[in-house]
Amino acid sequence: MKKLTTFALLMVSFFAAAQQETIDQKVNALLKKMTIEEKIGQLNQYTGDNSATGPITINPNKQAEIKAGLIGSMLNVVGTKYTRQYQELAMQSRLKIPLLFGQDVIHGYKTTFPIPLAEAASWDLQAIELAARVAATEASASGIHWTFAPMVDIGRDPRWGRVMEGAGEDTYLGSKIAYARVKGFQGNKLGDLNSVMACVKHFAAYGAATGGRDYNSVDMSERMLFETYLPPFKAALDAGAATFMNSFNDINGIPATGNVHLQRDILKGKWNFQGFVVSDWGSIGEMVAHGYSKDLKAAALSAITAGSDMDMESNAYRYNLAELVKEGKVSIDLIDDAVKRILRKKYELGLFENPYKYSDDKRAEKALNNPENRKAALEVAEKSIVLLKNENQTLPLSKSLKTIAFIGPMVKEYKANMGFWSVELPDVDYDKWVVSQWDGLQNKVGKNTKLLYAKGCEVDGDNKDGFAEAVATAKQADVVILSIGERRDMSGEAKSRSDLHLPGVQEDLVKAIQATGKPVVVLVNAGRPLIFNWTADNIPAIVYTWWLGTEAGNAIANVLSGDYNPSGKLPMTFPREVGQVPIYYNHFSTGRPAPNENSTGYVSSYIDLKNSPKFPFGYGLSYTKFNYSDLKLSSAKIKSNETIKVSFQLSNVGKVAGEEVVQLYLQDKFGSVVRPVLELKDFQKVKLNAGESKTIEFTIDKEKLSLYNDKIEWVAEPGDFEVMIGASSADIKLKANFELVQ
Repeated sequence: MKKLTTFALLMVSFFAAAQQETIDQKVNALLKKMTIEEKIGQLNQYTGDNSATGPITINPNKQAEIKAGLIGSMLNVVGTKYTRQYQELAMQSRLKIPLLFGQDVIHGYKTTFPIPLAEAASWDLQAIELAARVAATEASASGIHWTFAPMVDIGRDPRWGRVMEGAGEDTYLGSKIAYARVKGFQGNKLGDLNSVMACVKHFAAYGAATGGRDYNSVDMSERMLFETYLPPFKAALDAGAATFMNSFNDINGIPATGNVHLQRDILKGKWNFQGFVVSDWGSIGEMVAHGYSKDLKAAALSAITAGSDMDMESNAYRYNLAELVKEGKVSIDLIDDAVKRILRKKYELGLFENPYKYSDDKRAEKALNNPENRKAALEVAEKSIVLLKNENQTLPLSKSLKTIAFIGPMVKEYKANMGFWSVELPDVDYDKWVVSQWDGLQNKVGKNTKLLYAKGCEVDGDNKDGFAEAVATAKQADVVILSIGERRDMSGEAKSRSDLHLPGVQEDLVKAIQATGKPVVVLVNAGRPLIFNWTADNIPAIVYTWWLGTEAGNAIANVLSGDYNPSGKLPMTFPREVGQVPIYYNHFSTGRPAPNENSTGYVSSYIDLKNSPKFPFGYGLSYTKFNYSDLKLSSAKIKSNETIKVSFQLSNVGKVAGEEVVQLYLQDKFGSVVRPVLELKDFQKVKLNAGESKTIEFTIDKEKLSLYNDKIEWVAEPGDFEVMIGASSADIKLKANFELVQ
C-alpha cells in the first residue's frame, strides 16, 4: 500500500509538471506572435465604469483599446453581463487574449462578512478561510477572476484607517490568517469555477505609515522589516498566492512601487515568487509626486526595473515602455518576463479555453442566493464579537425582561453594518438584504418583551436634541442597549483619524442614559480600536461589534440573548489615549523599564498616563469562566534540533459551554539583539462544556525560538526562555522556564 501511494504521488507530480510545461510552452508560443504594443497592453489595467476605488483616469478610447489588444486587465467591472461585454471586445483583438477582471472583494461579495479586523478577532482560522471561500464562490460566479485581497499589513497604529482591512498588530497571528485567507480565496486550485486569484497587499510595510496617515512615508530597519512586517507576506506566498500588490508608501526613501530590493531581491529573488505584481491604483505615476521620478516616463522605467508587472490606472506603461525599449533603457527581457507571468495566470484560470467561463448568469443566480452563505456569514459574525466588560452578569439578557430600550444612531441602520470595502451591487436592496440590529433583536426577544427605540443623536456633530427622548425611553425599560461608534466610512482607505475618541456627542449620550440608573449595555460599532474611557469605566457591559456584515443584527442578538457565548479576542491593542500610539504588546523592555503601571521618575513612562493599554492584545471575555492549571514541560533543556512539549489543563468552571482562545507566548531572556517582552508563538481555540476539562498541548521547536540577528540571519541562539500560557497578552496564567543549548 505504501509503494502504491508513493507511485500515485509521483504520477500526480508528473502530470502537474507536464501541465505546467504545456502552459509554459503555450505562453512562449503566444509571446512570439505578440508585437511590443500587444505585450505592453497585457501590463495595462483600467477601471470599468461601474464604480471607482481611486482617482479615475478618463479614457474615451477604452473600448477601442480593448479591441486592439492594448489592455490586459480591468477592475471594478461588476456582474456577468458587464464582464461578458468587455470580454467580447477582447475577443475581437488580433490574438484574442482574454481580459482579467479584478475586484476589491475584501470581506464578501453579495454576502458581506465581518470586516477583516473583526474576523481576526475570532482567532478562528477555519471560520476565516470559510468567509474567503464563500466570497470567492460568489465573486467567481459573477465574472470576477481576481480579488485584491488579502491585506496582510501589520497594523500597530489605530490612527491608520486601513487597520480595518488587516489582521491586526501581531506577526504570528497575521501570518496564520494570511495563509487561511489565500487558501479560502483560491480553493483547491486556480481554474476551478469557485476560485479567484488572491492578491497579497501591500508590499511592503504600508501599515507603519508615519503618524498613522495613509499613503505616508515609512522608515524602518531591515531587521524590523524581516522580523515583523514581511512574515505574513511569506505565509501568503507559501499558501500559493497568485499575485502581489505593491504599496503606496516610500520605504527608507524609495517608493515601494519602484523598490528593487523589495520586489526583485526579496519577492522574486529570495522567495522565488512566480506570480505577477500589480501596482496599487496609480502608484507608478505617483512616484513623480513622491519626488522620486522626474516624469511618468521615468516612473515607468523605475517600476518595470523594480519588478512591477502590471500598471493599475496610471498609463505609465501604456505610453512609455515601448519608447524606453527602443531607447535601450528597458530590456525587452523585462517586458517579456512580466507578460509571461500574466499570461501564465490567464492560462491557469482556463480563460484561453473559455473566456466566458466565469460569466454564467444561471450559476451567478444560484451562487448569490445560496442560503448556506448567510449561515456562514452568521457563524463568522458571531465568532468575531468581543465581550469587553460584563459586570454583575448584565449579559446575557434575562429571558424575563418585559421592556428593553434600544437606543443609538446605529440601531436601525442597514447598509452601515456592511462596513468599509463592501461590494455594493446595483440590483441589491440592502435595506432588505442586511439584518439591522433592531430587526435582529426584535426577532429574538419574542412577543412577551416590548422593544422601545430612540435614536438619541447622530454619529457625529454636536446636536443633543434627541437626548430627552432617549432618556425618557430609557426610563421606561428594564435594561438599555446603546449602539454607538463610527460611521462605516470613518475607517478604511484614506480614513486616517488623529482623534480616536467616540465621535460627536455619543459618549455624552452614554452618560445621560447611565444617569437614569438603568442597567446599560453598550455596543461599539467600529473598524478600528476606539477610545471610550468614561464608558469603559462606568458602564457594566460593553460589546465590541465592529462591522459584522449581512447577518450583523442576528449575530448581535444571539450574543446579547446568550444563544451564542462570545469568544472573540482583540487582535489589536486598545490605547487609553492617542498619545500612546503606536501601541502594541510585543514591545522592547528598554534599559529603564517601568516596574509597574504607576511608575514615574527616570524610567520609560508617561508622567500623565499609565503605560498599559485600556484593553490589551488577545483580550476578550466569555459568559463562562476558564481555569488554567498543571503546566508541564517535557524538558528543561533542549538542543536546536529538538522540541519541547508544553501541556496544561484547561477547565470550564462556569455554568455554560464556551470557547477559549488559549495563547502561548515566549520571551527570549537575552540575545544578540534585544527581544520583545513577550511574543505570541501559538494559540488554540478550545470548546468546553460546563464542568469539562481538557489537556492542551503545544510544541516549541527551533522555528519558534529563532530570531533575525543584526546580519538579518534567521537563527536560534542558545539561552534562557520563558514560556507563558495566557488568556491574553496581559493575563498570563502559567509560566515556566527552559534553556536552549548548543
